[in-house]
Amino acid sequence: MGNTTTYDVRIYKTEIRKNTAGKITSYRVRWTTAGKPWKKSFQKRAQADTYRSNLVTAARDGEAFSLVTGEPIKWGRAAQEMSWYEFACRFADFKWKVASAKYRQDIARALTATTPALLTSDKRKPDDLTLRTAMRRWAFNTKQRDHAVGDIADALVWLADNTAPVSALAEAATVRAMLDTASTRLDGKQAATSTIRRNKTILQNALDYAVELELLTTNPIKSLKWKAPQVTHEVDRRSVVNHAQARRLLAAVEAQKPSGKRLVAFFATMYYAALRPEEVVNLREDNVTLPDLIWNPKTEQTEEPADDWGELHFASAAPFAGREWTDDGNPREERSLKHRANGHARTVPCPPALTKILRVHLAEFGDGHGGLLFTGVHGGAVPGITYRRVWSKARENALSAMEARSPLAKRVYDLRHACVSTWLNAGVPATQVAEWAGHSVEVLLRIYARCIVGQDAVAKRRISEALRE
Repeated sequence: MGNTTTYDVRIYKTEIRKNTAGKITSYRVRWTTAGKPWKKSFQKRAQADTYRSNLVTAARDGEAFSLVTGEPIKWGRAAQEMSWYEFACRFADFKWKVASAKYRQDIARALTATTPALLTSDKRKPDDLTLRTAMRRWAFNTKQRDHAVGDIADALVWLADNTAPVSALAEAATVRAMLDTASTRLDGKQAATSTIRRNKTILQNALDYAVELELLTTNPIKSLKWKAPQVTHEVDRRSVVNHAQARRLLAAVEAQKPSGKRLVAFFATMYYAALRPEEVVNLREDNVTLPDLIWNPKTEQTEEPADDWGELHFASAAPFAGREWTDDGNPREERSLKHRANGHARTVPCPPALTKILRVHLAEFGDGHGGLLFTGVHGGAVPGITYRRVWSKARENALSAMEARSPLAKRVYDLRHACVSTWLNAGVPATQVAEWAGHSVEVLLRIYARCIVGQDAVAKRRISEALRE
């Protein structure tokens, strides 16, 4: 129980309190817990006797007493009892205001995955799909919960009546069952390792909140011998495209109608400048600085400078979350850059190959909606489903059958991995790559350890030169 409870209890005779005139004013029950004195007064003797009798019974039964309240632990729990469903909703509400839209979704998913372990009945239980939908999209969504109707509303009523109390988590077996359930998909298979670890972290945070609300005395997850499986953060080298493959893929993007041509620069920005998709989506034209063209009097035309490097300078991203998870109802939520404080910007070099692509893009698609660098055919930010569909088609058209079946550039995000790998293999110092990519050096080297190749000979030559007499 830790240092907030004790079994050292002494209960004294009830004191009769009188005023100066000798009239009885109250009856006081006195006791100590680990030497700390406590007292409680009652107007009637029967009330005092009942209270003292309950204290004596609890002490004789070997119950733990709280050093905070002086009363048996069970009394505090009974007074503070709350069902798991009510608590989970309260925790989601507690986190809502400060959490990003994406993290709100993560909390809802974790609570949804956990709750089946704490159901107390199967009677009139909704089907699993309805129940999970009701929890993930409505119950644990502060914005949506009060607007549920039909089968969803019925499912929420059923949940409110059929989940165990939070105090049930004082039992190790219940906590273990909760974590095991949170590690399993609907089809019964184990969830992805990253999902398991994320769910465990959120649940541990939730039970810290339960302790804060005095629904539990300690966080049971912290003392449980249960470990989430190890997760690898390393990039699979097989997913990284080389320059020739990247050019083929960009050409395959450009050939698609109606969106392909306007998305060439979109994907090129990830491949040549290592931006994340949510960063590219949110780029504005004023985030791009390109060198001025040079006037050639001989040809009477403007030409690109020999050193045609530009820069991308930006301070925000717009990850997709869905309208029901954002405060303003937009499907994307504009946030500060990942791993950076609000307002902190990142500057990334724009190599000549990307500079040329961006010049062409700005000439044809500039002055986009709200200054956005990349827009959809009908205006506004490029929909995620659009660029994923175009990329999938480009892989089919540009890669061989064997390459298409492999992990090679399977996700749009793999273009960023290819860029960072190119920088590292070109010998750019890890500190500089980390700055450009928006990583810490430690995270950078852990993630891309297997993508740094061909450096052995260079390293050996440098060591030999250092040791040369």
